Formats: sequence, structure tokens, C-alpha cells
Amino acid sequence: MSQDKFIHTQPEDPLIVPVIEGLFGEYRARYGNIFGNRKEADAIGAYGPPDGVFIVLLREGRPIAMGAYKRYDDSTAEFKRIWTDSALRRQGLAQKVVLELERLAQAQGYTRVFLTTGFRQPEAVNLYLSLGYEPQFDTTVDRETLLQPPYNGSLPFIKPLIPAVAAVVANVSSENLTEKAYD
Repeated sequence: MSQDKFIHTQPEDPLIVPVIEGLFGEYRARYGNIFGNRKEADAIGAYGPPDGVFIVLLREGRPIAMGAYKRYDDSTAEFKRIWTDSALRRQGLAQKVVLELERLAQAQGYTRVFLTTGFRQPEAVNLYLSLGYEPQFDTTVDRETLLQPPYNGSLPFIKPLIPAVAAVVANVSSENLTEKAYD
């Protein structure tokens, strides 16, 4: 929808606290106590400048999707908190969030993305595969077996970010080749 817009914020923003709670509620529903009471130990500022970002997609002022990244290492952004309102799924919103995160990470100088998803999130696995993320696990095994080491239920992906200039040059070069082929 054309009225959808991204904002930059922080996880403690009162506008999105209910969304964050919904995300973790969904994790509890999918995984129960499989991961125990493990909490992610991110500092509040991990998703903010200069190393990260926390974005929320709004529709008519209401949060409908979100995502974030933080520094993983000097050249790698780690994507986290990618979520879409359950009533609005299968509309391409998560893809929109991931592509915006990639754009922002690349603009910040990152050349690669690392992310993980859970073994009971096949829709997330399919999204990342469709966007060119390289799984760092065997995609042919039963996902429930990925609860065992070395994965412990966490399915890692990596994707190199192609610099926009190189992508434009490659596109222009391929267009020139196509034009010359028809001359």
C-alpha cells in the first residue's frame, strides 16, 4: 500500500512495545520452553546508530511489520526482529522489511548480512531462501533434528550485499551486451 511508511525507532518506543511483546508471544507459542528462559543480551542501543537500525513499517500510523540489525563484525550486519502482523502475512511485508534493512545496511558500509531463524519457522526459511540468503545448515534434513548441536534450533544464513554501483554497472553492461547481440 502506498500509505505504508518506514520509521526509524528503538525497541523501547511505546508505539511498538506491544509489537515486540507479540513477537515474543509468538516465539513462546511456537517453541514453548524449548529454549528455556534464554534472553537475548542485546544492549538497548545495539539497534541504533552508528552500528545498527530498528525500523517499523506503519500503515495509517499502526505498526504492521518491523526489523532491525546490529553490528555482527566490521563488515557484517546481523538482522533481527523481522516480524509481520499475523493478520497481514503473505502480502510481501516481510520481504519489504528485509530489502529495506539490506538497503540501509549497505548504505552504512556493511558488505554482508548474517541472520538466524528458528527451526519451527518454515515461512522465514522460505523467505530468506527466496531472497538469495545462503543457508549454513542442511536444508534437506528434518527441521526438528536441527534442534540438536551444532544448530540448537538456530538456523543461520549469510548473504553478501552487492554494492549498488556494481549492480547498476552489471545491469548496464548486460543491457549493452543484449543491445549489441541484436545489432
